[in-house]
Amino acid sequence: QVQLVESGGALVQPGGSLRLSCVASGFDFSAYAMGWYRQAPGKVREWVARIHNTGGTVVYHDSVKGRFTISRDNAKNTVSLQMNSLQPEDTAVYYCNVFKERDYWGRGTQVTVSS
Repeated sequence: QVQLVESGGALVQPGGSLRLSCVASGFDFSAYAMGWYRQAPGKVREWVARIHNTGGTVVYHDSVKGRFTISRDNAKNTVSLQMNSLQPEDTAVYYCNVFKERDYWGRGTQVTVSS
């Protein structure tokens, strides 16, 4: 079955950086686009970034453009999110996503940006 396992979340100061990773299994990873979403306390889950199956096309939410970079390694079934210039408003649980007949989600990894 499809499994997504996120890691890399932490407490970081404003202006800092983090790199999130998601290891996927149970499907042909190289055939599917992958996404990162986040959910802040009291807010709906929102899309952050998406990368097509070959990695040739990436798109970002306006709020993270120029600060976040999504990438993937199809040999390792891994999708990553490099987050720079983090701000308190980036605080959220970050989720990895794949749509394969339906949405699949990992359990998420907590990112807290605070001084």
